[in-house]
Amino acid sequence: MQRIKCDLLVIGAGSGGLSVAAGASQMGADVVLLEGHKMGGDCLNYGCVPSKALLASAKAAYGAAHSAAFGVADQVPQADYAAAKDHVQDVIDTIAPVDSQERFEGFGVRVIRALGRFISPREVEAGDHVITARRIVIATGSSPLVPPIPGLDQVPYETNETLFDLRERPDHLLIIGGGPIGLEMAQAHVRLGSKVTVIEGDTALAKDDPEAATLVLDHLRAEGVEIAEQALASEIRGAAGAIEVEAKDGRTFKGTHLLVAVGRKTNTERLDLDVAGIETTRSGIKVDDSLRTTNRRVYAIGDVAGGLQFTHVAGYHAGVIIRSVLFGLPSKAKTAHIPWATYTDPELAQVGLTEAEARKKHGSKLEVARFDFSHNDRALAERKAKGFIKAMVVKGRPVGVTIVGHQAGELINLWSLVLANNMKMSQVAAMVSPYPTIGEVNKRVAGAYFSPRLFDNPKVERVVRFVQRWIP
Repeated sequence: MQRIKCDLLVIGAGSGGLSVAAGASQMGADVVLLEGHKMGGDCLNYGCVPSKALLASAKAAYGAAHSAAFGVADQVPQADYAAAKDHVQDVIDTIAPVDSQERFEGFGVRVIRALGRFISPREVEAGDHVITARRIVIATGSSPLVPPIPGLDQVPYETNETLFDLRERPDHLLIIGGGPIGLEMAQAHVRLGSKVTVIEGDTALAKDDPEAATLVLDHLRAEGVEIAEQALASEIRGAAGAIEVEAKDGRTFKGTHLLVAVGRKTNTERLDLDVAGIETTRSGIKVDDSLRTTNRRVYAIGDVAGGLQFTHVAGYHAGVIIRSVLFGLPSKAKTAHIPWATYTDPELAQVGLTEAEARKKHGSKLEVARFDFSHNDRALAERKAKGFIKAMVVKGRPVGVTIVGHQAGELINLWSLVLANNMKMSQVAAMVSPYPTIGEVNKRVAGAYFSPRLFDNPKVERVVRFVQRWIP
């Protein structure tokens, strides 16, 4: 065994781990990075990047078939599924050098391509190396959860880790799971020519605002996606090309391919955490507000920390612990300003509290301001007028924002900034937005919040009448 001593050991080269390793090394720390699989982790290879690339192919196909409203004749799209997957791989290959071993070695990081496991509170074994570090960061991420449905282990099925290797277009794709991953892939495949059935045991997009979720689901159904809710899968049978999913209520769904998209599980099983005195919970590694585990020398970030499972959260966590690990300064992770988005068409984005959550927490103090995309000129020009934005406001400050519609994932950026800095609606109203842009909806919802105060206010009317009468 080769023994190595370092300031910081990072386990996992996904989004969070790479951010910590790069930042720490460039600021003078001696860093070792372990990765037992692919550099870039789930996001680059199996998640955010390939899914959005496939959605882009699907969008192009859909646009060709729905252009008559713009004065261009509709065409039957000739979608080549294998070529779409070539596009996906090309996007991955284009981004991969940014996350490559060579690039991080250029930063001064020692990269070891092996899985790590604790052999003491301060030591990790990886391949033929034993690393002793002053501080250790666990950033091993998560993997697709495969539920124990009877018969599932007897039929071929896909997860997000295998779907993007599939080269032959499914004739009829069954998707178990009506969350963001399931619905994004449902829309992508129906637009590329597959028949698609989504089988959801509860309510699709259950974590999102019900009104916003309904708008998305109605649009997907109109495109041809069958969405079966309250259909808890109880048995799976069949073989390649002929798969059946039976729900607990007796409904049976038949298709040629099966995608399992019911959630994620944290990657902790190979780490031997108990050896290091690191406790876990049902959702992941137990951490405090500073992302420190029950072993004070060890931190956990990203999916494996058991909170919100998004790539941007892992990157945010990296910034939080850099302050603690490198400079010994207190730093805590917060969640109120963390946005998320579902990249269906229309998109659905959320930051902070939903309306239901805000009403439960703030009661009569809550005000809800709303603006519909149908009143946005750019949305009308681009035939993207379905959608709305609503801001949940308490004492002049937003506590949550829901957006459903064109570019919702882009629009939510502003509101993350607003919540992160505890800004007021008056500061958003002071913004000048170029015309015509979709982004005007952000300013207009602030206007909707102030309109009753200005236009339905007797006191304002009296002041205006006084000024007009007495001041020259």
